[in-house]
Amino acid sequence: MNTSKTYNVIGLMSGTSLDGLDIAYCCFEHKNKTWNFSIEKTRSINYSATFKTQLKNTVALDAPKLLAFHNQYGSWLGEQVKVFIQKNNLKVDFIASHGHTVFHQPEIGLTYQIGSGQHLANACNQKVICDFRTNDVAIGGQGAPLVPIGDQLLFSNYDFCLNLGGISNISFHDGEQRVAYDISPANMLLNYICQKINLEYDKGGQLGRTGKTNLQLLAQLNDLEHYKLEHPKSLGFEWFAENVIPILDHIEDSIENLLHTSIIHIASQIANDIINTKKVNATVLITGGGAKNNFLIETLQHKLTDFATVVIPSVDLIDFKEALIFAFMGVLRERNETNCLRSVTGALKDSSSGVIYYPR
Repeated sequence: MNTSKTYNVIGLMSGTSLDGLDIAYCCFEHKNKTWNFSIEKTRSINYSATFKTQLKNTVALDAPKLLAFHNQYGSWLGEQVKVFIQKNNLKVDFIASHGHTVFHQPEIGLTYQIGSGQHLANACNQKVICDFRTNDVAIGGQGAPLVPIGDQLLFSNYDFCLNLGGISNISFHDGEQRVAYDISPANMLLNYICQKINLEYDKGGQLGRTGKTNLQLLAQLNDLEHYKLEHPKSLGFEWFAENVIPILDHIEDSIENLLHTSIIHIASQIANDIINTKKVNATVLITGGGAKNNFLIETLQHKLTDFATVVIPSVDLIDFKEALIFAFMGVLRERNETNCLRSVTGALKDSSSGVIYYPR
């Protein structure tokens, strides 16, 4: 009996590093209790300087202005999707959108992603599944990270899945359950330093490579309370602004040295956590923008010598893995199957999260 079922879905992702919107048209097939996938078409849309400033400043907006921008951003997402579908002549079952995180404070029961699902659906005339985090937080979870369900079902051939976006997060199987959490700031930290010299990012880690370690800065970063907490745990921009920016702004040193030290810090925290799992001859799949920072990857691999090997996949997977997995989370929601794992988020139970909107 043929038990296969296919889904054609567009995944949308906008990350904390504010580099832009990732759009991925993905095909999923469920056959004989296993999932296969392919990324068929992609597009990255860089945010304009004005739009980037708007997104960055959403945390300071009053409620009416924030909600108005939530709707405006949803319409903008839908317009980008409509163009993408028409240009590529795509057959689409639905859109799965992460939205853009403004607030993430699960300790007070709050997480909020802008990008109104109804406005998005109306603008592109497609069914939309979005708001994947709120339900998990409502039942006591961190609402993050969410990607591990995709790691478990689509990338189980790797011991660790490491994403280097604005924040570094890791996912792996421990005994009978999936474990995942945010390790440290990553591109959020490096890009903040670069912006001090009006540079968007340190391409390939070239500036960081030429610097030297600032031991005072390294000690302060390594001493952050987050690293002493047990998982599940997650990070957001508010945490970064409160705990990391004051450290950076009170250290006087060259940009090269600040970048170099931050890369040593990021690599050290990641390597420590991987080594502490005591897995032998492990493989670490690395995706996200940080996978293109050659100095960061080399530093991490050096620290993992004799413990694990890093694997850098194709550019499509580096850039669009999160969009792919949010598309997949939409598929699981469509099937009313688990897409948020309590073992990862600390929620009271596994859940099938996401809100469905139909165009009007």
